[in-house]
Amino acid sequence: MSPAETSIGAPSVANEPIPGNFRTDPRWRLVERILATTPFQKSTNLNGLLSYLAEHSIEGRTGALTERQIGIAVLGKSPGYSPAEDSAVRVHVRQLRMRLHEYFSQEGRNETLRADIPKGSYALEFEQSRPEAPVIVEPRLIPEVTIDVPKPRRIAFRDSLLWIAVGAAAICGFGWFHAAQAVRLSGAPWPLNAVIQPSRQTTVVVSDANLSALRFMSPNEVSLDQYLRPDFRYSLTPSHSEDNVGRMFTYLSHSELTSYADGAVVTALSKAAGTDSQQIILTSARDLDRRNLESGNYIFVGSAISNPWVSLFTDKLNFQMVEEGIGGRMYFRNRSPQPGEETEYEGLTGTGSAGDDFATISLLPGGMKQGNVLILQGLRQEGTEALGVLLADPTNRADLERAVRKNGNNSPYFEALVRARAVAGAPVSIAIVAARAIPTGKFPQH
Repeated sequence: MSPAETSIGAPSVANEPIPGNFRTDPRWRLVERILATTPFQKSTNLNGLLSYLAEHSIEGRTGALTERQIGIAVLGKSPGYSPAEDSAVRVHVRQLRMRLHEYFSQEGRNETLRADIPKGSYALEFEQSRPEAPVIVEPRLIPEVTIDVPKPRRIAFRDSLLWIAVGAAAICGFGWFHAAQAVRLSGAPWPLNAVIQPSRQTTVVVSDANLSALRFMSPNEVSLDQYLRPDFRYSLTPSHSEDNVGRMFTYLSHSELTSYADGAVVTALSKAAGTDSQQIILTSARDLDRRNLESGNYIFVGSAISNPWVSLFTDKLNFQMVEEGIGGRMYFRNRSPQPGEETEYEGLTGTGSAGDDFATISLLPGGMKQGNVLILQGLRQEGTEALGVLLADPTNRADLERAVRKNGNNSPYFEALVRARAVAGAPVSIAIVAARAIPTGKFPQH
């Protein structure tokens, strides 16, 4: 990989090793200002990634900026991991590139020096921002023009009707334009406005499909503490197995996969969020740091089976997902049934089958009271995907709000059980089965 070109003052040569301490270089001073902003303070991975890329780019050591080396040095990947099967570095670099663009369009819009990561490269490029040259308009002589002013005439009734129609059309067009602008410029609707806000970062944590497969090798359920251990995935790999089985486990241990349903939910969230979607960042359950939960808003997609972070909140919910042994019967338990409700809601026997599946949507206060948490979990993928459809549709959101606000409940927090009719692996209809408003202050800090 060739060194990235820099431009400080006048256009200069490519990044070359600088004399002395690189931390005195104005390019590093710029990086320090970027690292001090809120998005980078909240993301350990992006903070470390920018620091690593900047240091090596400024010192001219771009030979170390390979995908494998970045994965090992910054993301803690094992030396033998395969970048072709694990896209974590590419995902984080895309997020970093987006955050850099946001910085220079907002907080850093007055910076005279700018940094970017060109597509196809992992080296930072620096460029001096040049003010635009003023446009000079030469004066011109304007020739005299004689204008004939017509005599006033009486406007016929038929002409009056024409002008009235034109005026009405103009008013309607003007109103439609502003209505369209209001829709285009609007932010996230209820209930997404509790977790997607213009002034606070929202982290969407998608499920770990690899965990769903690897857990079948464990005799016991995997706890969050076990999941966060660096050697977790290797601990589930059989010590003696056929070569093809070993290769499969190596692939599952080093790659990061999520489900189609999670991808559909993320797309629906981004569209529904409107202008606030720029505050959303995406990460996998495996890459989340427990310390990050101290602030900001979070959306967890998937159940505790594939997204162990959900287990932090499970005991605080009325509708709890139950799996009778790994791979066994799955259902939602209704801890406090109300009149007309069942004690258990069992869904599809497997993903791809037809019938009813169930899912829950839960809005809770964050653990440190500095943000909120939205949990979207289905028994199967069809249930999870249905929640994305629900949140993207104004009619479905209105149905949900009516169910939550029933009996005059005004708490901002709630949980609801949703039934999704599925055909050929996709939800075709959605209904709110039951809802609970959660009183403010019910949850202690955890």
